[in-house]
Amino acid sequence: MNPKLPYVLLVVAAVIIFILSCVLLSRGRQSPSCESQPHIVEKTGSTSQSLVFADLTPEEMVQVVRYLQGNLGVRLVDAWRAKPSDNCIASVDVQVPAKAEVLRFLDGGGARPAREALAVLYFGDQPDPNVTEYVVGPLPTPLYHRDVTVQKYGGKVPYHRRPALAVEYKQIAGFLKSRVFPAAPTFMRQVMQYDGASLAAMTAAPRGFQSGDRITWFAMFQNVSGFFVHPVGLEVLVDHSSLDISQWAVSRVFYNGQYYRDMVQLESTYVQGRISVEKVRKAPRDGDFSSMKPRAPSAALFPLQYEPQGPRYSVRSNHVLFQAWSFAFGMSVKTGLRLFDIRHKGERVAYEISVQEALSVYGSNCPGGMSTRYMDSSFGIGRHTSPLVRGVDCPYSATYVDTHSLSETLSPTKRKASLCIFEQNLGSPLRRHYSNLQSLYYGGLVNSALVLRSIATVGNHNYMWDFIFYQNGAIEGKVQATGYASSSFLHGDGLRYGNRVWEHTLGTIRTHSINYKVDLDVGGVKNSLVAHDMAFEMTRAPWSPEQQIERPRLTKKVLDTEDQAAFRLQSKMPRYIYFAANSKNKWGHQRGYRIQITSFSGDHVPEASSMERAISWARYQLAVTRRKEEEPTSTSIYNQNDPWTPTVAFADFINNETITNEDLVAWITTGFLHIPHSEDIPNTVTVGNSVGFLLRPYNYYDLDPSIYSHDGVFFTSEQDFTACETNPIACLPKTASCLPNFPPFTYDGFQNM
Repeated sequence: MNPKLPYVLLVVAAVIIFILSCVLLSRGRQSPSCESQPHIVEKTGSTSQSLVFADLTPEEMVQVVRYLQGNLGVRLVDAWRAKPSDNCIASVDVQVPAKAEVLRFLDGGGARPAREALAVLYFGDQPDPNVTEYVVGPLPTPLYHRDVTVQKYGGKVPYHRRPALAVEYKQIAGFLKSRVFPAAPTFMRQVMQYDGASLAAMTAAPRGFQSGDRITWFAMFQNVSGFFVHPVGLEVLVDHSSLDISQWAVSRVFYNGQYYRDMVQLESTYVQGRISVEKVRKAPRDGDFSSMKPRAPSAALFPLQYEPQGPRYSVRSNHVLFQAWSFAFGMSVKTGLRLFDIRHKGERVAYEISVQEALSVYGSNCPGGMSTRYMDSSFGIGRHTSPLVRGVDCPYSATYVDTHSLSETLSPTKRKASLCIFEQNLGSPLRRHYSNLQSLYYGGLVNSALVLRSIATVGNHNYMWDFIFYQNGAIEGKVQATGYASSSFLHGDGLRYGNRVWEHTLGTIRTHSINYKVDLDVGGVKNSLVAHDMAFEMTRAPWSPEQQIERPRLTKKVLDTEDQAAFRLQSKMPRYIYFAANSKNKWGHQRGYRIQITSFSGDHVPEASSMERAISWARYQLAVTRRKEEEPTSTSIYNQNDPWTPTVAFADFINNETITNEDLVAWITTGFLHIPHSEDIPNTVTVGNSVGFLLRPYNYYDLDPSIYSHDGVFFTSEQDFTACETNPIACLPKTASCLPNFPPFTYDGFQNM
C-alpha cells in the first residue's frame, strides 16, 4: 500500500467534512433582517399646515384647566369625585376653526387661525344649574374665554341633560349597595346569592319619559368576566334627579316578569312565598361560558404581514402621506375618529370625514332592555377608544399612535397605541386582465391600501372604525362591530324579542345605526348633487324593425333641493349619486365623487315616538344639506338624557334650501339589525357585521389614476417574465427574503384605568 494514501484520504475526508459543515450551517442560518429602503412618498400637503386640525396636546389641556380654575370665579371640583351639586369640568377638546378661516390659511396664504379649546362644564352649584360650553384661547397661553352655549344651541343647556359622569354611576352603585339591597336581605341572600360585590349593574338610557326626568333602570348581572350575558332577573328603577344624593329613591323594582313598588315589597312577597323564583347557578369568576379564554392550545402561527423594505407611508404629528394621498387625523372625545383636508394627487377631495353617532335601539320584555336607546357619543366614543393589541387589533408591524384626552378629570389621560396606521395587501388584485385573445399578456395591480383604525369599547359594544385609502382614488369608511351581546333575563314571552343563548339568557334584538359627516369638496368648495341610474326602454331593431329590443339607458337628474336629496332609510335611492364639480374632465363630463353605501339597517324608530326627533338623522340613509357652521354635527351629547326636547334635531337641517353650486355636506347613515344567536356566545364576531360607505371617483380623472402606481405588473408571452426588470413579482425571492424587525410585545391597556 502506498504510504501516502492514508494522508490523502484524511485530507479528502477533511475537505468533505468542511463542505458539509458549510452546507449545514448555511441551511440553518436565518435570513437577513429586513432593512428599510428609500421609498417614494409623493409630496401632497404640509405637515405644519395640518396642525390647524391637531388634537390638543397634554400641555395645552393643562393650560386650559389652569385658566378655567383661575378665571371663572367659581370652585371647580375634580369630576372624578364631584357630587351632582358641584361645579366641574366634564371635558376639554380642540375647537376646530371655521372652515372659511382654515381655507384662507391653507389655500389663500391667510393668517393661521387662532388655536382654541372647547371646554364643557357642569355647574351644579348654582341657583340655576346648567351645562355651559366655553371656547378658550389662544393656546398655548389662554387669555380669554367666551360662552358659546346660546350661540350653538339657542339657549342654555338644562342640567338634567348632562351626560352622566363615571362618578355618578359610582354613586348609584353605592346607593344600591348601602340603601336599596339591604331593604330585602332575605331575597338578596337566598335568591341573588349577593355578598356585597357579586352583582354588576348595567344602565339603561334614556332616563324616563319626559324632559326633566333622570330616572334610570339598572339591570343586575353576575359580576363575572363577560357579565353582560349573565342576567339574574333583578332590575331597579332609580330616581337620581335630585342634586342631593340623600334624596335619591327607588321608583320601581322588577324581578322575573313582575313589578314591585320597592325592595321592601319584593322582600315581603318573597318571604310570604308568593314569588316565582328562578335561581341562577352562580358562575365562576372567569364567567364560564362567557370567558374569552381560548378553548384550544396555541398551534402553528397564523400568517403575518410585514413590509420587507419598510413602510411606504409617513406619519408626522397628525399628518399622513401615502402614495398620492395626504390627510390630517384627530380623535374627538365625544365622536371619535375624524379626518380633515383629505387630498389625492395634491387636490382636496374632502374637507372633513367624521363619525357622528352610534345608536342602538333594543327590544326586550324586561324594562331595562325595552327602554334602551344608547347614543354612544354621549358616553364618549373617543373617550372610550381602547389601546390596541399589536398583532390582533392591527398588524404587528403597524404604526401605533398614542392619543390624549381630558374627560371627567383635571389632568390629561394618555391612551397608548390607541390608533394604528398600516398598509395592507388585501390579497386580491385591484384590477387585472389575462388576455388569450389576439395578443397574450397579463396586466394587474396589487390591491394595497392604507388603513387608519381605532377601536372604541363603549360598555359591551366594540366598534372598529376604519378609514381606508385605495390607489384608484377611492376612500372607504367602515365600521365593524364585535364585543358582547347585551342580554335580558329570559322569562315569559321573551322569545318574541330575541333568541335564548344560555340557560337564563335572552340575547335581545337591537338595531345599530352609524352616522357619518362627509364634507366633500370636489374640484373646489362649490358642488352640486347629481343622480345617475338606469331604466329599460323598448325600441325596434333598426336592422330588423319587426323585432323589439329592451335596452338599458342612462337616466340623469340634478337634485336641486335638500328635500330631494334626503333619502329615507328603506326607500329606493339612485344607484349612482355623486357630488359634481364645476369643472369637467377631458371627455366633457362633470368631475365627481360618488357615494356608495353598504348597509343592512333595521327599521327606524317610528316618527310618532316622543323621542324620535333626537335621532332623526337615522330616518335617512343619505341626506345632503348646505354646509353651515351652525350645523356642525347631526346630533348632540345632550340628546341622550333628554331626547324629548332634543338639543340638536337633525330633521331641522332639511328645509328645502337650494343645493345647486353650494358647499355641501353628505350625512350618511349605515347600520345593521342584530338578532343575537348562540354563536354570539361568548362574543360577537366581526364577520358579517361590517357596514360603511365608499367615496369613489366618478369621471373625476381622465383615466384610472392607479395606472401610475409603482405596484403595477405587466408582461407578455414574448417577454422573460422571470426577470426582475420585466416583472417585479419575480424579484420577491430576493427582495422579500428577510425577517421582519418586530419590536417586543407590550401592552398598556390596563394602565391609567
